[in-house]
Amino acid sequence: MASPPPPGIYVPVPTFFSKPLPKEPTPPLDLETQTKHALHLAKNGVRGLVLLGSTGEAIALTNEDRKSLIAHIRQELDRAGYKDYPLIAGTATQGIDDTVKQLQLSKEAGAQWGLVLAPGFFATVVTQQGVIDWYTAVADHSPLPILIYHYPAVSNNISLTASTFTTLSAHPNICGAKLSHGDLSLHTQLASSKISSMSHDHFATFTGLGQQLLPVLMVGGAGAIDGLAAIFPKTVVRLYDFMKDGKWEEARQLQEIVARGEGLVVGHGVVGAKEGIRRVLGWDSDCRLPLRRGMSDEAWKQWEGVVSELEEAEKS
Repeated sequence: MASPPPPGIYVPVPTFFSKPLPKEPTPPLDLETQTKHALHLAKNGVRGLVLLGSTGEAIALTNEDRKSLIAHIRQELDRAGYKDYPLIAGTATQGIDDTVKQLQLSKEAGAQWGLVLAPGFFATVVTQQGVIDWYTAVADHSPLPILIYHYPAVSNNISLTASTFTTLSAHPNICGAKLSHGDLSLHTQLASSKISSMSHDHFATFTGLGQQLLPVLMVGGAGAIDGLAAIFPKTVVRLYDFMKDGKWEEARQLQEIVARGEGLVVGHGVVGAKEGIRRVLGWDSDCRLPLRRGMSDEAWKQWEGVVSELEEAEKS
């Protein structure tokens, strides 16, 4: 049975792009800034990185881009002394062959796990058995252990039931899940399950929403793959540590601040995450269309209060 990623706080890192070149349809990768951000996260307690997820604009990258980015980050982390630092590579394709191909390339580039988005194109007619068969075929042929990525908002509102996760957990190459939705009942059923294939040494349940971190940890969750931590890594890691150390009041107070801050990423997605990184950390990035870069000063103003609180928490 494959082992899941270690518990803790992971960051779904944005993919950094330079300004578009003349006559080129898309802006090129900015691997220099990508490396600076990755090392900043590693130095501030983040347990691992999710590359090429939804926040990483995975659907806008070619397979060549994917392999280049993963290989570069692996090389630079190793060079900086973070050998074997956990890297999870996302996929967002609908076809089994394409998904397996991306997982093969990710392994060759240095990732240790794959995060596989549920196939949502036919969400209105697909059955749970169809989803089970799809993930089973991917896992059978994947060279990497995989986590199931359940994010209904970007996959046509496809629904995966607790029994579907339980069935898939018996596969030796499926080792966890990321749940990016507000259904705490599903988090609880997976993270607190007594079924042997759902044991925490084989199947780890991560929330994709840092505003849920405290309750998810209380029911046995492994941690979070959290977008706000791309901007404020120390703060989200401290919240995790407070919970693990039994500092309930400190955790409760910090969770309230984090929950308000998460609205920036939830409400503005990749654009909000990149805007926060630009304004707080000083690293700029373009986006690939159809996303447009940047938020206006007026739009940013509504977040200045909680961002200021988070900046103070990050310094403490």
